[in-house]
Formats: sequence, C-alpha cells, structure tokens
Amino acid sequence: MADKKGLNRLTVRRKENSKADKEKEKEKEKEKEKKEEKTKKPGKPEKPPEKPRKTGEEKPAENGESKEGAEAMEESKEGAEAMEEDGEFKMEPIELPPFEIIIGERMSPFYYKFQFRNVEYSSGRNKTFLCYLVDIQDKSKSIDGMRGYLEDEHAGFHAEDAFFQKVLPQYDATKGYVITWYMSSSPCAACATKIVEVLRARTSLRLTIFCSRLFDWEEPEVQEGLKALAGAGCKLRMMRPLDFTYTWDTFVENEEQTFAPWEDCQENYEYYEERLSNILQ
Repeated sequence: MADKKGLNRLTVRRKENSKADKEKEKEKEKEKEKKEEKTKKPGKPEKPPEKPRKTGEEKPAENGESKEGAEAMEESKEGAEAMEEDGEFKMEPIELPPFEIIIGERMSPFYYKFQFRNVEYSSGRNKTFLCYLVDIQDKSKSIDGMRGYLEDEHAGFHAEDAFFQKVLPQYDATKGYVITWYMSSSPCAACATKIVEVLRARTSLRLTIFCSRLFDWEEPEVQEGLKALAGAGCKLRMMRPLDFTYTWDTFVENEEQTFAPWEDCQENYEYYEERLSNILQ
C-alpha cells in the first residue's frame, strides 16, 4: 500500500511539473514575440507583388501620365537614341517650303531704299524687285492698264519670267501692249533669253526696262543677253535720280514722304550708264 501511494504522488507531481513547463514555454514565446515587434522599424507597408501581365498588355502610365503621353515619351527617347552617333547629338534637318513670288501694289520703303540703291557691289541684295506699268491699247486707244510690283527669291521663277506667268499670262495679238519695268538689277542671261523669246512671239508688245544696277555686267554671257534684248526691240535704260523719285512716289508706301536721293546716286548712274553704252555699242 505504501508503495502504491508513493507512486501515485510521483505521478501527480510529474503532471504538475509538465503543466508548469508548458506555461513557462508559452510565456517565453510571448516575450520573444514582443521583443521581435519592438525591434522592427516603423515604415511604409510592403508593396504587394505585382501580378504578372498577360502578353500584349500595356504597362499603365505613372504619375498621372496619359497613355498618349507615355507613348510620346518613348518615341522621343527612341528618336534621340537614333540621332545620337559617336557620342554627339545631331539635329534632324527641317525641310522648309520654297520661296514664292510676291506680288503687290506698293512695297516697303526699307526694301526700296536697300534693294534699289545703285551701288557698284550689291552685297546682300539677292532678290530682284520689278515695278511694272502696263498699258493695253486697242486701235491706238488705251482700254486697260495695270500697275504694281513683284519680287523673287531666285528660288524658282525669276521676277522677269514671273511677270509673264502671273501678271500678263494672256496675250491678244489684236491689241497693243506698252510695258515699262523699273528693276533693281538688270536681267540675268537666262531671263534675257526668255524675254527675247516673248518679244519675238508677241509682236505687238513693246518693252522698256529701266535698271538701277547692272547684274554681273562683266560676264560675257550677260553682255550677250543684253545685246540680244536690244536687238529684239527692248529699250534698256539706267535709272536716273528722277526715275528713283518717280518709282518712290508710285510704287512705295512712302506715307507722303519726299524721296531724298543718296549722296552718290548721280555718280553711280553715270558709272552704270557708261558700262551699258559700252556693252550695247
């Protein structure tokens, strides 16, 4: 009996010890969890993993950017990479539209004073200004008239050719045409050839050309062109100071200001007049 009682007491003690051990282990685990929570640094919540996109699915734009804006940025990046060679950025050339013939009634006084000045060396004057007067006659009576100016950029029609293409494209052989040009420079060789062809085809057309300067007058082909014009019946004259005053009053937006000839206007006229006379003799 004594042994059984002792055995029972030992069994009870073991059970009590096992319960106490389990409670101690639970307390240790709780303390461990508390320590781990304290050691964690506060911060942003972890970003959930992105779901894999399907094939062909586009990535959404970030920072409020639209779909079009994102595509434009990608295209600009590709273009920049394509233009970058050997570490240097090269600009893509821009195509500009061709210059056109300008036609009007009166020109700017600034253009007139610069383009019509009868200087010997026409540096920077790469245009031709042509002021025209057209008197159309029927049986020796004037029935119509035109007045205006046009300018070119030497990038297509020259002013002389443009006159017959745009100002006077039609021709009636039963009528007479009296045309006067006041030009910033004399015709080039190619334009002289075309004018000669027009004069020979339109036999009732009379043309007089007043020039502020002679264009490349030392070139043999230009001289031959001027001679051919005179031979076809065209009257060639150099502009005198009085002619500059007339064109200023007739073809320039002068705001009723009187034309004041530049200091060497008469001297330059005499210089060019002598050169023209030598060519045409």
